[in-house]
Amino acid sequence: MRYAMAIDTKKCVGCADCVVACQIENDVPHGYCRDWITEKTVGTYPKLEMEIRSERCNHCENAPCVRCCPTGASYIAEGGVVLVEAAKCIGCGACIESCPYDARYSHPEGHVDKCTFCIHRVREGKQPACVAVCPTKCMYFGDLDDPSSEISKQLRTRKFKVLSPEAGTKPHVYYLI
Repeated sequence: MRYAMAIDTKKCVGCADCVVACQIENDVPHGYCRDWITEKTVGTYPKLEMEIRSERCNHCENAPCVRCCPTGASYIAEGGVVLVEAAKCIGCGACIESCPYDARYSHPEGHVDKCTFCIHRVREGKQPACVAVCPTKCMYFGDLDDPSSEISKQLRTRKFKVLSPEAGTKPHVYYLI
């Protein structure tokens, strides 16, 4: 089992419902985010296109944040989900610095926090909060090892990219283009 997420950049409108849903579901402190909206203009004038995408931890197979954690607080759980055990985290920030996606933050309680793919919901058979609330249904989540999962179907039939492929992290967040 390998969990992953795909975001359709042609359908995302940047409404930030995913961000709010995450903050509420995961009790994220005011002023902090586990996911965010990025707007990027691509192309050359006069042929420009705007790409809107929801970004978060990429739950990498080759996660530098896990390798550099001195206490083992950052680890890869079942399904390839990268998690942080707050009780083990000393807040040193090594994982924050090592992440090529800027996907971690220092929680006011002294530990590092990040997207968990709402693994607590997934274990109950639910979708991550961000996926569940998306009004344009531009987000897909599931098991890459299941060929009948919606994410597997999307990645088989659509062009996609990952962010910072040169980092060699093998991210599990894909952007449908």
